Amino acid sequence: MSKFTRFLKQNKMTKANAFYPATKSLVDEQGKPLQWEIRALSTREDEAIREACMKEIPIPGKPHMYRPKLDSNKYLAKMVAESVVCPNLYDAELQDSYGVTNPEDLVREMVDNPGEYQDLAAFVQNFSGFDVSMEQKVDEAKN
Repeated sequence: MSKFTRFLKQNKMTKANAFYPATKSLVDEQGKPLQWEIRALSTREDEAIREACMKEIPIPGKPHMYRPKLDSNKYLAKMVAESVVCPNLYDAELQDSYGVTNPEDLVREMVDNPGEYQDLAAFVQNFSGFDVSMEQKVDEAKN
């Protein structure tokens, strides 16, 4: 038996999907908010999303020099859209019903209350492991 047995992929626990009532404006027959199925993103998925949301910003006073900057609104929208399992945000009929052509715009239309959208985004971030801020980690390390 290897000393790394516990680290092998077949021993890795997987996180079950969660359910979250994203908006009060979409309800079932009893008037209860519909539960959206949310999955945690992998590190690779998060990196791909982050990379897709980077843009080059010119450095003032330095011609032809740029620095990368994360478009945080785009990043958050893509992260939320990629995490939603149900409803299927890629479904053409669903997109057509809201007059949009991509999952990011669809989720914004379906959850058009800014507070609810921010709550959904916070839930997705927490569920994907962004539950402790860097400041909290620094404070923990100091103590």
